[in-house]
Amino acid sequence: MKAEPAAQARLLDLQRLDLEIQHLDHRAATLPEVAEATRLAELADRLDGELIAAQTRLSDAERAQRKAESDVDQVRSRAARDTERLESGRITNGKELQNLQSEIASLSRRQGELEEVVLEAMEQVEGLNAEVARLTAAAEDSRVGYTEVVARRDTATAGIGLDRARVVDNRRRVCEDIPEGLLSLYDKLRVQYGGVAAAPLRHGRCEGCKLVLSPAEIGEIRAAADDEVVRCEECRRILVRIQEPEGQ
Repeated sequence: MKAEPAAQARLLDLQRLDLEIQHLDHRAATLPEVAEATRLAELADRLDGELIAAQTRLSDAERAQRKAESDVDQVRSRAARDTERLESGRITNGKELQNLQSEIASLSRRQGELEEVVLEAMEQVEGLNAEVARLTAAAEDSRVGYTEVVARRDTATAGIGLDRARVVDNRRRVCEDIPEGLLSLYDKLRVQYGGVAAAPLRHGRCEGCKLVLSPAEIGEIRAAADDEVVRCEECRRILVRIQEPEGQ
């Protein structure tokens, strides 16, 4: 392939711009705010899940508390009725009086047991209320933090986007100075070699793979016409011959 030396030299400008674009894309993808936003979003989702689970447990505990309180009220009411009957003097049968007194004692014990259940349920509800409050505050904090980080991320991304647009525009102008065939080869090699397709030949060394060429290879390159597109024998990148001071 042949191309004017000036067009070949423009490949180095193009390579520099492409590496700058690559660097800007890497910056945009690795902004600290990107990872932080992801972390906070995951945290908010996790906290929301924990909050729903805690709210469900709280609802169950409140239901259990209401049931226990209702049971206490029923036992208390029944004990009150039995006590009223006992104290009314209407019951004179000794056996019936003994049974009634036994039932009142049993109800008293049952009331005490149920009141213990109520206390335990109240303590559980109190603890779950505190847990729900804690998770609600934590979830809200994570959402606020996420919103703030996303705003910073978007601002930084927009700034990088402006820089990228400027570089892309410069790249377009450089491409206008490069023949289509040479540009096509460059783009193909850039994909193949991870972004570096053209490198200067400096002091007998390919700046693409950093290897020093053999004297025979250097001799062949010097013998080639100025418009001949040469490539490194080692890495196969395009070698751009640059003007070097005499004696080097």
